Amino acid sequence: MMKKIVLIGALVGALASCTATEQGTAIGAGTGAVIGGVVTNSWGGAAVGAVAGGLTGALIGQSVERRGYCVYRDRYGRRYEARCR
Repeated sequence: MMKKIVLIGALVGALASCTATEQGTAIGAGTGAVIGGVVTNSWGGAAVGAVAGGLTGALIGQSVERRGYCVYRDRYGRRYEARCR
């Protein structure tokens, strides 16, 4: 029981210093691995779940970091970010 508390404390401490994108990636990967492993009852399912969860978490974390910015296209079709109008 004490080992679990120490492990959880270390993980929370490590995530506290990360950016929103890194936190989202870590939380998404961990959650995806657990769900993938439980649903498929295999390591392969856990690995696929970790990748899918990590990608999703990174996208969510990145959107939180760039709050107030929108993606626009110029007249040549190139994408750029600027403050939302």
